Amino acid sequence: MRAVVTRVTSASVTIDGVCNGQIEKGFLILLGVGPQDTESHCKYLVDKILGLRVFEDENGKMNLGLEQVGGSVLVVSQFTLYGNCRKGRRPSFTEAAPPDLGRAMYERFLALCQEAGFPPQHGEFGADMKVASVNDGPVTLLLDTEQLMEEPRRK
Repeated sequence: MRAVVTRVTSASVTIDGVCNGQIEKGFLILLGVGPQDTESHCKYLVDKILGLRVFEDENGKMNLGLEQVGGSVLVVSQFTLYGNCRKGRRPSFTEAAPPDLGRAMYERFLALCQEAGFPPQHGEFGADMKVASVNDGPVTLLLDTEQLMEEPRRK
């Protein structure tokens, strides 16, 4: 799984002219699913994102987490995070999960956020969405379970 996590002061997702979800302070999470992703990848990524300490404390240091600042999450499915741009000018999306797996992992991600105490605002899997955000910082992180879950190399 891949996620682009942006610290925001506000974010929203609109579908067919109707606001489907919006938050104030928190994380806008663009979530992509690959064909090899499993429940364990999903759980790992949720735990990692919800535990990030990227909000400033009273000394201006990024030291506070989502819970400490009363933040929220907005999750938007984004299969294009698996776009392959190595050849030509038009990306190939064959590295993204098939729609059934992508939808299942996206919905599981939402459920795990809920279970962790962060009921997510969200888009709709497969919909044409308009996403707006006011980046804070800006602080934007790219997380990829393929890299994060690798065994550390021994010297």
